[in-house]
Amino acid sequence: MANNNNTIAAGLDIGTTKIAVMVGRRQADGSVEIIGVGQSPSTGVSKGAIQNISKTIAGIRDAVAQAEQTAGVKIEQVTVGIAGQYIRSVRQTDYITRENPLRVIDQADVDRLVERVLKTPLSDHERIIHVLPQEYKVDAEGGILEPVGMSGQRLEATFHVIIGQVAPLLNVRRCVEGAGLQLAGLKLEPIASADATLTDEEKEAGVVLVDIGGGTTDLVVYRDNLVRFSAVIPYGGKAITNDIKEACSILGRYAEKLKVQFGSTWPGANLDTDIVSIPVIQGLPPKEISMKSLSRVIYARMDEILDDINAEIAHYRQIEPNRSLIGGVVITGGGAQLKHLPQLVSFKTQMSCRVGTPNIYLSEENRECLTSPAYSTCVGLVLSGLEGAAQEEPTLEEQVVQSSVEHLEQDTVELPLDDVLSEMHMRVTVEKHQQPQPDPSPEETPRQETPAASPAQEPLREAEPVRVEKVEEPDEEEEEAPSPQKPEKAEDPEAKPKGKNSRDWNRKIEATIVKFLKKIE
Repeated sequence: MANNNNTIAAGLDIGTTKIAVMVGRRQADGSVEIIGVGQSPSTGVSKGAIQNISKTIAGIRDAVAQAEQTAGVKIEQVTVGIAGQYIRSVRQTDYITRENPLRVIDQADVDRLVERVLKTPLSDHERIIHVLPQEYKVDAEGGILEPVGMSGQRLEATFHVIIGQVAPLLNVRRCVEGAGLQLAGLKLEPIASADATLTDEEKEAGVVLVDIGGGTTDLVVYRDNLVRFSAVIPYGGKAITNDIKEACSILGRYAEKLKVQFGSTWPGANLDTDIVSIPVIQGLPPKEISMKSLSRVIYARMDEILDDINAEIAHYRQIEPNRSLIGGVVITGGGAQLKHLPQLVSFKTQMSCRVGTPNIYLSEENRECLTSPAYSTCVGLVLSGLEGAAQEEPTLEEQVVQSSVEHLEQDTVELPLDDVLSEMHMRVTVEKHQQPQPDPSPEETPRQETPAASPAQEPLREAEPVRVEKVEEPDEEEEEAPSPQKPEKAEDPEAKPKGKNSRDWNRKIEATIVKFLKKIE
């Protein structure tokens, strides 16, 4: 932001159907006032992953310009939400052994345990985004939520670790920086939506948040005010739109309007005589579509999504059996606006259900205008930016991603550098070989010995098949030219001592090569 305090923050939601930017500031009573909103169509994102960098950058710039105009401030950095199939989560247990068990456990011990988890070996294309502690165990005592202040030797903890692929995260960063913004932090979108829609009582009692977005349906389970489970279902509201488009044989934009204005998940709520007229293509008569048929198409897709949601909830119950979720299910996101969806969710999951709106933590001025669940993620990102929660973990993630980029850049430089160094080794060896030896023999002695291929010289010439420096090649030819004039060498009575000097000279060459290679390495 263009201000010098921490009372203003911006959130950026790069979704499959829309790109939204919100600017908010903290009020004196602790509530949040949204002072700027911007939105643009998203045409470069599919299922939560960026597919077109230039289109996404253009959409971000458009949304930021709208938010800046309404807020009257300059947006410089944003907290960005991430979601998609490139995100996965695992449960991991680790421990540390303390040297002095009588000393109380402090935050440094907890941080050391988290650092061990962050150093968990992963594949080169994955990085840890969030490390969320579940519960701690001190020596033999488990079920501890806050170990600071206790005494013990072995500190153990179970973590919910959220992992993301590096390439999609780098694409997010490129788009943000390409739009002229700084990446203040990253946050998992369902967690951001939960921050904006769930109450503290629901998080403590146990609740399932389902964020039905355009490209994905994200799920997160809270209990005891902690994230216990998270999952991503690879389709959402856009899949419903495509189903309507194909079933009714209409354009995509008209299918979206049908879904938003008349969409329902309960076919029995419509009569057979309920008909809506939709234009098809210019020059053709409008197409009449039965509302009951429309509801059947929507119901079929939502029934499939809810089956996957039930499967993920069952997976959570296997991880933590005998744990009740008193808060039921809270649905949010743009897909939560479908008529009769809460009733269908309650029927399929056998749990209570409500629609989560992002206005419970907003000021009085915003509670009436920001009631759409489609903005839950963006409001949650603003809350995270204001509270500073997203500026801790994403800073670490940004460093990890940056180190990955530097590692890749280093690899691309080292490959040709090895070839260059090998050529340098050859050239320096030849130069040292051509230097006169400290022998009192005549000047012609090195000239006579140089053309003779010694065992140490032959491999060097074979390792350098392409001679780049043309200056050296004529020198070799010039050295070979006088070789026929070797009657003097034959007449020299000291031929054997020269052979001995040649072996000594070879040893000196080998020692020089080894010494130089050690310096280079």
